[in-house]
Amino acid sequence: MPISQELLALLACPETKEPVALADDALITTINTAIQAGALHNRGGKIISDVIDSGLVRQDRKYLYPIRDDIPIMLIDEGIPLEHLVE
Repeated sequence: MPISQELLALLACPETKEPVALADDALITTINTAIQAGALHNRGGKIISDVIDSGLVRQDRKYLYPIRDDIPIMLIDEGIPLEHLVE
């Protein structure tokens, strides 16, 4: 079940309190390709090994917070840096 608009309106980046938005399919595909290649680390420095269902992108587009099993993971260390994935 996708995230409701009501929940999305309440969620914000835990670090900056910026609004977040659902990531588009192209970004999720890019992230999952990098995960499958073993080339993606989260902000906590851990290699991400499980693909994500979706994600919430911070307004400044620097980080994505993964969604797994319809649950947004809004922890700073779980954020995925986007600077080398998107231009």
